[in-house]
Amino acid sequence: MTFDWQAAWDAVPALLRGLVIALQAAALGYVIALVLGLAFALLRRSGRRWVRLPVAFFVEFIRSTPLLVQLFFLFFVLPTVGIELSAMATGAIGLGVHYATYTSEVYRAGIDGVPAGQWEAAQALSLSRGRTWTRVVLPQAVPRVVPALGNYAIALFKDTPQLTVITIAEVLSVVKAVGSQNFQYLELITVAGLLYLITALVIAWPVRVLERRYRREVA
Repeated sequence: MTFDWQAAWDAVPALLRGLVIALQAAALGYVIALVLGLAFALLRRSGRRWVRLPVAFFVEFIRSTPLLVQLFFLFFVLPTVGIELSAMATGAIGLGVHYATYTSEVYRAGIDGVPAGQWEAAQALSLSRGRTWTRVVLPQAVPRVVPALGNYAIALFKDTPQLTVITIAEVLSVVKAVGSQNFQYLELITVAGLLYLITALVIAWPVRVLERRYRREVA
């Protein structure tokens, strides 16, 4: 079996279009994961059991079930009860909610890492609960967990091929569509793998920079 370089080159434009769609879904999902993950982390610290326990159950349930099953549920089950979303919205929400349960644990670790003296100082200054969180705790907790949050951006992007099950035309979908016509799967998979690798490395670069910067600040 020989590698057809021309077939590989001809597939690049279609695969790049699929990559752009994958990046769009990943970007939207990551924003949801960052915001919702912080909300989960804060709610799980609530003093009210009727708030804390349901959120904790939901987080553990999502973490313990496959992303693929969650995507199927959002795309195929919700319309049966009158909730219809576009494929892109479904993919972004599915990725976002799934990874929010992981980022929430990262946020919790950052919050727990804030020295107890900072909480006590805020209390001594009679700061309100809201100002304590926004002016004292979160400004210290979030920067130290940025590298870990960045790692989840890479993981989330690498999960975008699963969106093919809900008809999103990302890279893997393009491979299947084009391959069914020319049967050049070796070339298509090779190019797709290279595109994923290059993109993941590009995403990883600022994450590594932040990790080195944080280590220097801690030292």
